[in-house]
Amino acid sequence: MIPPVQVSPLIKTARWSALVIGVIYGKNRYDQLKPIAEEERRIEAEEKKVREEQERIAKQLAEANEDTILK
Repeated sequence: MIPPVQVSPLIKTARWSALVIGVIYGKNRYDQLKPIAEEERRIEAEEKKVREEQERIAKQLAEANEDTILK
């Protein structure tokens, strides 16, 4: 096997700096997007409740129209 090559300290520093900057950027971006996603989930939950209520009412109306004496 070939012995490992010595990596330049400048390259090591650049790699670690890029890693740290990436982690910091990811944390900041996550903090920016989290409230937006929570708001979207809250709105979706409210819309789902309204949609389910409308479906329940439509189902009750359909059942009421089916059960008549005039069949």
